[in-house]
Amino acid sequence: MKILNIEATLKSPKVIFDTENFIFEMQGNSRPENVRNFYYPILDALKRFYESALENNKLEQFSSKIFKYNFKLEYFNSSSAKFISDIILLIDNYNKKGFNNKIYWYFEDGDEDMIEVGEDFSEMINVPFNFIMIKK
Repeated sequence: MKILNIEATLKSPKVIFDTENFIFEMQGNSRPENVRNFYYPILDALKRFYESALENNKLEQFSSKIFKYNFKLEYFNSSSAKFISDIILLIDNYNKKGFNNKIYWYFEDGDEDMIEVGEDFSEMINVPFNFIMIKK
């Protein structure tokens, strides 16, 4: 699978999904005008990656590697929150199937709202969820 690379705009985050280096990163603000058009291709790419690995009996190869999901969001609206939770639930679903996923939730020092949302997401799943504070 080739790398999914979506450049950031004023209303949408930068997204990198690099299956060769086992990294997914979402960074910036998320308040796209058409949330479905922005997030559906990301969800589809994640599903295709995992399903392809399962169909091609590559689970053993992937289970020995940690797939890192970095969420470095500064702000997201409620519509984006729904799709971010869909991504996190998808990660959890494939973690249960044997993949080794870890989530890293970045937040700025003092941003209580972002910490709280991350805690809410972490309670929904069984994937290791790591909180990383960024100093201003």
